[in-house]
Amino acid sequence: MRSVLNIAKPMHFGSFVWDEKHIPRGQVWVRIDLAQQLLSVFRGGHEIGSAVIVYGSDGKPTPTGTFTILERDSDHYSRSYDAPMPYMLRLTKDGVAIHGSKVLQGWATHGCIGVPLDFARMLFSVAKKGDLVAILPA
Repeated sequence: MRSVLNIAKPMHFGSFVWDEKHIPRGQVWVRIDLAQQLLSVFRGGHEIGSAVIVYGSDGKPTPTGTFTILERDSDHYSRSYDAPMPYMLRLTKDGVAIHGSKVLQGWATHGCIGVPLDFARMLFSVAKKGDLVAILPA
């Protein structure tokens, strides 16, 4: 794998980098490192995006392991939590997903992976149903 990202300084809550210029089409997969609070997007063996995330709290932890994207919904609304989940990519049948969120220090989700809204929009544009998502433990 190679990275085309030029991340010159430490990332902070709410920041992200995205650069897919000159990267050929290919299989997309996502790596989520809960310990680093970082999500990375790869296409055809090249890293094209990276974002600081928020994830589940102790009471509602984010599951770890390997998942595939089960469903996509650009304008999803959670009835369980009465909350918008824009650019939702569902990973589990019980509702764990990657979605647009405010990413602020000290914030958490109910088990989902929250990414900055603009990053969520770009991820949604390249991720397809069936794409692989690996979540590493904290």
